[in-house]
Amino acid sequence: MTNEKLPPFRRIVTANNDEGRSGILSDAPTPHIVQSGPGRGLVNLWATDSTPPALDVADGADRQIRLEPPSGGTVFRFFQLGPGTAEVADTAAAERAATAAFERMGAAHLRVDTRRHPSMHRSHTLDYIMLLKGRVLLVLDDAETVLNPFDVVIQRATNHAWINLGDEPALLMGVLIDAAAQ
Repeated sequence: MTNEKLPPFRRIVTANNDEGRSGILSDAPTPHIVQSGPGRGLVNLWATDSTPPALDVADGADRQIRLEPPSGGTVFRFFQLGPGTAEVADTAAAERAATAAFERMGAAHLRVDTRRHPSMHRSHTLDYIMLLKGRVLLVLDDAETVLNPFDVVIQRATNHAWINLGDEPALLMGVLIDAAAQ
């Protein structure tokens, strides 16, 4: 397995000046990255604390990276799955790796039923997910489906895992929206 790091993702943030004219507030790779394994992790691009969101925040992603958005808020991110996640030959090692990864993302409490896969988790969010690169298996409690680039998943607080079926990193984009508890 590779020790590949997540690539830098350029983020351009716009703003209005005191005269109401639009411009660029920042243009640089986002520094808000958490590596959760080789070639695997989260890249937060923006987050909000409420709806409607405040527009006077210079860097909405400048906060501790957690899997879930803030209560009442949203998070916009890329997430990458390293190659080789389809093989779970050593189930004890896979369980230890998943436990550690979810702890790093402040999400250990989301692992409610991992019988189908060690990375199964359920957040109380509505997620818009798009696969950008690679081939990924979406695993649910009673179903699974293969995703190809530009396939979209509307994830509605369901227990799930993402498995990279290829030998290169798979890249997904997600918008997570805090939802009412079910």
